[in-house]
Order: sequence, then C-alpha cells, then structure tokens
Amino acid sequence: MSETAAVEPLARTSIVDTLTDALRSRILAGELEPGAALREEELSRSYDVSRHTLRASLRTLASEGLVRLVPNRGATVATLDRDGLVPLFELRTALELEACRLALARHGGRLPPDVHDALEALVRACRPPSAGWAEVAAAHAAFHESIVRGAESARIEEAYGRLAAELNLFLVQLRPVWPMRRMIEHHRALVEELEATGDVEALRRHLDDGLAAVSAG
Repeated sequence: MSETAAVEPLARTSIVDTLTDALRSRILAGELEPGAALREEELSRSYDVSRHTLRASLRTLASEGLVRLVPNRGATVATLDRDGLVPLFELRTALELEACRLALARHGGRLPPDVHDALEALVRACRPPSAGWAEVAAAHAAFHESIVRGAESARIEEAYGRLAAELNLFLVQLRPVWPMRRMIEHHRALVEELEATGDVEALRRHLDDGLAAVSAG
C-alpha cells in the first residue's frame, strides 16, 4: 500500500471573509467614515449577499473594533473620541517607548533592519501609484509593529498586539488631518533622531503629534 505524501490544505475563502475584507478596506480607506450608518438592506443589495452573511461580517468587524453594533439600532463605523484616545495612547506610549529602548540597546544603538525596511515600505505606500489610505494604514501599522518586535520581548509584543483594533480605528481618524508628505517626513525624522541620539523621548513626541492632530480634527 503506497503512502500518500502530506500536502498543505487548500485555503478556502468564504463569502463572509470576502465581504469582511471589502468592508474593512472601505473603512480603513475612509470611504465609510467614522460614525457612518451601515444599513443592512443597502449593503446586502450592493454586495448581493444575504442579511445573515452581512451580519456575520459585521460581527467580525465589531470584534476588530472597526464597527459598533447597537441592539435594535443597527451598526455604525466605530469612532474614538478623546476619552477613548487618551488612555489608548497612554498605554501605547508606555509599550512602544520601552520596546524602542530595548530595540536600540539590543542592536548597538541602531534600530533593527526590519524597522528600516518597514519605513521604506511606508514611504512607497504614501507615493503614487499606491497612496491609498488602506495601504498607508497597513504600512504605518507595520512600521510601529517593527519597532515593537525589535525589542525581542514576547510579552511586550503580545500586549501591543491587543491594541491593534483600536489603533486601526485611530488611523481611520488620522486620514483627514495627516497629509501623505507629512507621514513620510514624520517617520523618517523619527528614525533619524532615534539613531542619532538614542533618546526614546523622540518617539513620545512623535506619538503625541498624532494624538494631537486627531483630537484637534
């Protein structure tokens, strides 16, 4: 009896997954703005899916923090007000600053290559023909995650990962107040200052700038 070689199982993408990806992209691109109502009848008709499928997709997005579900009132694109942003950034800042300090200490006063690669990916995402906010948001998140990974601390990385949904929501609200050119300059300047001085307070100022821009906007 011949043995059958083990093979990788084929990935199967469900209609729910496909719909979730489409709606997530529209939210992160700002096409569906924070606070916008997500009407079941309209979305079901637009995507030619059942309401059951749509509701499953909305529940997934709600678990990611991108959608807010209110019983008997439906779904809206989630928003973060200042009362939500400030404590989020207090925790984010504590985690990223310590991660950055460790990353510099463990790589001879420089940030690891992954951070530089992530910076270049962010620059590319901010320039045509890319320059779509969903791509910029993903590249921005990857840049900051690369700093956290550079600490080589599984516990810090795990704690930071739990903020991902709310940070995605922050990026949605950053879009109207943060031009692409500023995104590039802000992150290049951060890397240069961190490596030139080793002072992680540069990262605190960097994060404070983003918080202030969204709060003012």
